[in-house]
Amino acid sequence: MSFRSSSEPSSLTFGPRPRHLLRPMDLQLALLCDDVRERADGRLDILGVIDELVAPGFPAMQQRMTVLFVMAWTDREVGAQEFRADLVAEDGRRILTIEGGTEVTGGGDVPRTRLILPLERVIFPDEGTYRFELVAGGDVHPACTIRVRAASNAGASA
Repeated sequence: MSFRSSSEPSSLTFGPRPRHLLRPMDLQLALLCDDVRERADGRLDILGVIDELVAPGFPAMQQRMTVLFVMAWTDREVGAQEFRADLVAEDGRRILTIEGGTEVTGGGDVPRTRLILPLERVIFPDEGTYRFELVAGGDVHPACTIRVRAASNAGASA
């Protein structure tokens, strides 16, 4: 086995981006789960990550789930920031919209916002892949996806 060194820069990056390389609002984490709990030390406990649901029929309802978004901001975005999160079906229909705002504070480390949004009684009209899109900092950011399948198709490969 041999290894070769390349003079080309790697496209892989590790850790947070340096502040001067951050584009406006960097979506660092997005996921669906059963619950998120913030610890006193600032860490997050994420319980029951959801990437697929199996439904007995459609329309299907998920009684409870939580969506988590972690966003990093630049110093020039300090102040009030509006956001919108849309759950979008494969055909582009908006199934659910969450709107709100956050106050971005500057100084010290990279300004960060954690949005922990419990959702109840979410209706999925059809089988398929749904995605969250986060609109913040003037851009649309693809966030996370969830596949919803009929129980009879639960064992089928994707």
